[in-house]
Amino acid sequence: MDWLNENDEHSMDILRNAYNRDKADNFPQTSDHTRFSNSVVDVFTQLNEALKLLKQMDCPNPVVYADMMKRFSKTLNKVLLAYADMVHKDFPKFSSNEKLACILMNNVQQLRVQLEKIYETMGGSELDPACSQVLTNLQKKLNSVLDKLSGQFVATLEPMIHEQTNKLGALLSKIKGPQLQKTQVAAEVDAVLEPLMDLLEGSLQRYFQQCEKTVLKYILKELWRITIVSMEKMVVLPPLADKTLLKQLPNAKIQDVTKLMSTNIQNIKGMSSVKEMMDMARECERSLTPKQCTVLDAALDAIKECFHAGGQGLKKSFFEKSPELQSLKYALSLYTQTTEQLIKTFITSQKQQDLPSQEQPVGEVSVQVDLFSHPGTGEQKVTVKILAANDLRWQTSSVFKPFVEVHLVGPHLSDKKRKMATKSKPGNWAPKFNETFHFFLGNEGEPEHYELMFQVKDYCFAREDRIVGVGVLQLANVVEQGSCAMWVQLGQRLHIDETGLILLRILSQRQTDEVARDFVRLKSECRHETESTLAASASSQNISR
Repeated sequence: MDWLNENDEHSMDILRNAYNRDKADNFPQTSDHTRFSNSVVDVFTQLNEALKLLKQMDCPNPVVYADMMKRFSKTLNKVLLAYADMVHKDFPKFSSNEKLACILMNNVQQLRVQLEKIYETMGGSELDPACSQVLTNLQKKLNSVLDKLSGQFVATLEPMIHEQTNKLGALLSKIKGPQLQKTQVAAEVDAVLEPLMDLLEGSLQRYFQQCEKTVLKYILKELWRITIVSMEKMVVLPPLADKTLLKQLPNAKIQDVTKLMSTNIQNIKGMSSVKEMMDMARECERSLTPKQCTVLDAALDAIKECFHAGGQGLKKSFFEKSPELQSLKYALSLYTQTTEQLIKTFITSQKQQDLPSQEQPVGEVSVQVDLFSHPGTGEQKVTVKILAANDLRWQTSSVFKPFVEVHLVGPHLSDKKRKMATKSKPGNWAPKFNETFHFFLGNEGEPEHYELMFQVKDYCFAREDRIVGVGVLQLANVVEQGSCAMWVQLGQRLHIDETGLILLRILSQRQTDEVARDFVRLKSECRHETESTLAASASSQNISR
């Protein structure tokens, strides 16, 4: 055991000297036929010699032999992790030098290959479980290092990928004409992809020549991720007009973009005109047409084939499971859906819109909702009775004139009445309304795809009415009983998750679609006031129901 302890230090000395000499010589390959450098060979030459000496001892006691192998496995762990750490620390200096970066990644992969061989020499599956576990964990750690190195390497290509993706988007925006099948857009696909494919194919060809197969797979996976995320962010999703947000988006995926957008919206204290939301799309240079979506979909197939490389690259099963591709395809599919489909998706997916009203209520509205369906025609009608409002938290220097605005939201409503309002009740903080409204859904949609939105507002003759609070009632909650009497809680705004924000971004581009415009406005409107005003405006009148 003393010899094994001494061997630890000797092995570390060999490692440091070999690596530093290799580094001074710019990591030359060991021969024209190998892709790794001398230091890996030197390190394993010493380790294999040490293992050979241990085995030549021909220890008759299996317990003692197992202990020696366990001790040697710790030496392996110490030396190989030290080598990997040295590469990891030096890698940023060489990551922009393609040839040296590939050699260093190949070196780490060669550690993994040689570790597997030395594991078999030590006894393989016959090794003591504790010893085997040390080596298994070591492989995982080396695997993690290789993953990080490939990520750093591909990150240096990101600016070029973004540049070519921007060119792709510009070329795509020039494609005009009627919708075609994917098989009919080959020429357009080739033209649109030319800048990006020139970069990808040239790079991939060099990586095939310079990288070990496993290293190549790591690089391809990371390069695929960045390419697809760039296409999603720069071509498929509507760009944001808010330039301060754009600076935060270089590495964002669709989920990250919407989180930034969500934070931005929540930080806006007043959006009664919804200018902020609509401006996020108004400056958009392009909105994908059905034909452009078809071209882009076909282009994705071509990019997959490029990364598959006739079986030499990524497996086709990898693409099927790729979360980046699924995310892009989802965004692309939303782009091509009708306004009715997008609104339906929004309503069925947004089940926690009333979250702000639960966390910080600003009032409540008493309503009676009844759902009717004509037995012959299937025509559906919703009767909404606004009974009263209570505990309205509002501060104004003039006379408070509360009224309730009711909106029917859902698909197939472009030719139907969608908004009604009660009369205002001046000077009343607990107004009684007792007004009834009738909305007609038609017979095209299911009630589960509709909702009622309630906005309590402060009426003002000389300026825009101010929103006191907003609430929502989905008709899915009314269908089973056919009627519902309840107090709808009011919040400062609606809660919209990532999916909902994506839908709003796409709908907000449809500037000529009145239904889309109204929908985005309704979902984006919120109470106009500061937090200090809200605290000061809490009703001091102790009103009870």
